[in-house]
Amino acid sequence: MAIIDASARIMETPPTGNDMAFNHGILCQVGLPRAKVDGSHFLRQSGDAWMSVQAGLLDEGKGPVQQPVPYGALPRLALAWVSTYAVRHKTAEIPIGESAAEFLRMMGKDNQGARYNTLRTQMHALAACRLQMGFKGRTWSAQPVEQFDAWISDKESDQRPLWPGTLRLSDSFYNILMESPVPLDNRALDALSGSALALDIYCWLAHRLHRIEGRPITLHWRSLRDQFGQEYQGKNPDKDFKDAFRVQLEKVLMVYPDAKVKQVNGGLLLMPSRPPVPYKG
Repeated sequence: MAIIDASARIMETPPTGNDMAFNHGILCQVGLPRAKVDGSHFLRQSGDAWMSVQAGLLDEGKGPVQQPVPYGALPRLALAWVSTYAVRHKTAEIPIGESAAEFLRMMGKDNQGARYNTLRTQMHALAACRLQMGFKGRTWSAQPVEQFDAWISDKESDQRPLWPGTLRLSDSFYNILMESPVPLDNRALDALSGSALALDIYCWLAHRLHRIEGRPITLHWRSLRDQFGQEYQGKNPDKDFKDAFRVQLEKVLMVYPDAKVKQVNGGLLLMPSRPPVPYKG
């Protein structure tokens, strides 16, 4: 099982080289939607942090096309890959290939043809969307992507595209990313790539646990659902969220073995922990 193999590798060998990935600090606190959004707007709030996602337009070769709000695991993985490239190379201009198939290979995900169309749809949505992010009285308004060369075809072909296949991050998104990128273990991201909720929990703990000073912190299920579970709207949303969160948390703790998190009556106990990748300095 991939999660077990990844857990063993992570426990045996510290992350080095390509094992290291990076993500935007605010995106580690409030994630993109995990399920398809009805309409063109999504809002998520967690304590003092919040994020609004507004769907936009993208030229797909024949004029403007209305895009959906990006959602699911693939936009998260793509943003982490793009952010990692930006941090490593200190550049806002990112090569993304000339097709979704090529970008999947660049992300290290070969032979996943069934995901080409999904990745194309979600990357186009991500490139077109407008984000607003806020924290304690300060608001950032930006599109993460300033310029995007659309993948005109779902599949590889002999026809050369008009543009070279690049993505340019907006200055505001890039500057905040470079100020304090959150280090992650790419082996963990790969192992959790089948669940947007697991990716969100992992990024959140990687950002949060090492910042705890002094006494442990108790988070109740209600506040956790406010942060992670607004997608759960069935007959018993609290129970549905709690059940789903527990399953994914167990997987996350397998690939973040230094995370000191304990389930207690009414919620979770978070204790000071080492980050999955040590911060330099």
